[in-house]
Amino acid sequence: MTRTDPPAPGVPETAAVPETAGVPETAGVSEAPPSAPARARRAFRRWRRTRPFWAALWMALGGFVIFFLPMAPLGKILQVGVGGVAGMAGGVVIMAMALLVLALPGQRHTAGTIAVIAGVASFPLSNLGGLFAGMALSVLGGAMAFGWLPEKPAKRPGGLLRRRTRATDGTPASPVSVGSGSV
Repeated sequence: MTRTDPPAPGVPETAAVPETAGVPETAGVSEAPPSAPARARRAFRRWRRTRPFWAALWMALGGFVIFFLPMAPLGKILQVGVGGVAGMAGGVVIMAMALLVLALPGQRHTAGTIAVIAGVASFPLSNLGGLFAGMALSVLGGAMAFGWLPEKPAKRPGGLLRRRTRATDGTPASPVSVGSGSV
């Protein structure tokens, strides 16, 4: 499609510039909607960023190692006694704290602290803390959960301070004082 304007004097008609010069050919074509796996990946990424996901993953792996490393037939566990059961209970507690951190990110401090304590307690209770690997992963995940902070919200205009508007006579108003209540 060419312009309907006549060409400038001295310019042949065959040199007329099409209207779409400089515009990419795909400008009028809309993109195809993302596929189902791409949408699912984006949704998972959004969900993951609102929680201490990696902390929960490390805690769960540490609890898994602590729980399943001493696994033996029930007869052997009963012969070992309370020590074998206590080690397995520590692994279950750590895995439960990993689920708690994912389900309730607001409880991350409590869950992280309990995971660190259970991970360190697994050292004497469960085969040297799952041969050190489970203990290290549990402590790492618990510390990450404790230190995780949610994404900062966007700044709101106005900030935290309340300001009074100017008085009607044009003089500035006194600042608002929120103190001990004394006048």
